[in-house]
Order: sequence, then structure tokens, then C-alpha cells
Amino acid sequence: MTSGGVFKAMTIAGSDSGGGAGIQADLKTFAALGVYGTSVITAVTAQNTVEVAAIAEVPEEVVIAQIDTVAQDIGAHAVKTGMLSSASIIQNVADRLEAWGIPHLVVDPVMVSKGGVALLQPDAVDALKADLLPFADIVTPNIPEAEVLAGRQIASPAHAREAAKAIAALGPKTVIIKGGHLPGTPVDLVYHDGEFTPIEGVRIDTPNTHGTGCTFSAAITAFLAQGIDTMDAIRLAKSYIQNALEYAVAIGEGHSPVAHFAPLPVDIREALEGARK
Repeated sequence: MTSGGVFKAMTIAGSDSGGGAGIQADLKTFAALGVYGTSVITAVTAQNTVEVAAIAEVPEEVVIAQIDTVAQDIGAHAVKTGMLSSASIIQNVADRLEAWGIPHLVVDPVMVSKGGVALLQPDAVDALKADLLPFADIVTPNIPEAEVLAGRQIASPAHAREAAKAIAALGPKTVIIKGGHLPGTPVDLVYHDGEFTPIEGVRIDTPNTHGTGCTFSAAITAFLAQGIDTMDAIRLAKSYIQNALEYAVAIGEGHSPVAHFAPLPVDIREALEGARK
């Protein structure tokens, strides 16, 4: 599923008319990190920084056609999924990605918007677990999403470790349970090759956090597309999202998006230069 000499990544997700999350956030992230981005839209949302006013799913045959036409001509070195909305979309996405033999798949199991609107139908969780996660290189749930996938409460680091093992048993090679919902210093717990690695961050005091999950998973995807190994891709993505939060400014009255095109930190610039040699 690759062609040409340009690094390429595909995002399969919902469209955010406010430009802060979903397809728009993913494409901005890919561009900021030097990757050519393509998109498969699964749903159209009417939203801004304050609310999600409406959601319309894209017909599944159109989702399938988007994947097939892009894969046939352009290809992708890595793919990420975001908002998939329904069981049928999940099943069709999994089928087409398996058929095209994607090199890397990052699954962001988007379930609820920043404002609390459901973005995944309740009956779609089983499809996510059974049909998509077995193909995933990396899955990136936040605490509430991890609780749903693992079927258990997470109130401590010990709970997070138990949940990560339970999610890994569903098939993904690497599980990242993002720690931003727990009090104190945000620590992302990575379960990779049977080992736990905590990646500590700094809690940025900003209300401008719209699209953080989409952006983090898109950054991982962009680094994987450039041949950077899993753990380095995760650490660099953590650096990218933290930097984007530090530079974020308000563009609306609610939760504004992160700054996707903020000046890149030195560690990221050096990693990208190394990947292009």
C-alpha cells in the first residue's frame, strides 16, 4: 500500500467543521511533520469550539470507495482511524485495510466529543474490539475509552496496567493509555512487547485542548510513516502535542484547538532530518 518516494499517511475519521479535531487536525499534523496526508471521511459534523450541533454518517459504500481509490493510486505508509461512528463502518474499514495490507495502523478509539456528545454508537464497541483492534499496531485510548475497551474502572496506575493488558489481549501490538484524565502530573502508560513504560508530561494550563487525542495519534502515524520505530514515535508524538498545547490560542468561545503549526522542538526536527537521510 505504498508508492513513490514521498512519505504518506491516511486518516480515516470524521470531519470537524471547526477545524480543530478529526480529519482537519490529522491533515494539519501530517503536514506539520512533513508527511503527505490523504483522508477518508466517515462522518460530517457541524461543530465549533462550543458544541457539536449535528452529525451525518457518510454511506458505507462511499467510505469503502474512498479507501480503495486512495490506496490504489497514492498508497500510504501508515494509516490512522478516528471517529468511525458505527459497527458497519468499522467492519468495512477493517475489511479494506486488511485487503490492502497496510504497513502500520494506529487506532484512536474516539467515543465522545470534548463536549460530551457520543461519536460512536453503543453497538459499535464490540465491532471495534473484534474487527479493528486485532489489526492495530497501536491503540491510543484515554481513560474513559480504556475503561470501555477493558471493561473495568481505572482509578490508579495499577488499574491502568491491568486495563492495558486486557486491551492488548484484543490484538493490538501496543497500547497507550493516556493519563490526562487522572489527577496530578499526566502520565501516558505504554504497554509494548510485554513491558510497561510510563511517559511523563507536563500539564499545560490551557482551555485550548480541542483535538488533542486526534493530534497525538496523527503524530504517531506520521512518525511511523517515516520509518521511525514505535517507542520513538510515541515519545516524539508526546513532545509534539505538548508543544502544540503550549502554543495554543483561543479562536472561539469554547475549547479551541491546539497549535498544529507551532515551531517544532529540537528533538522532532532532528528525528525528521534523520528519517529523510
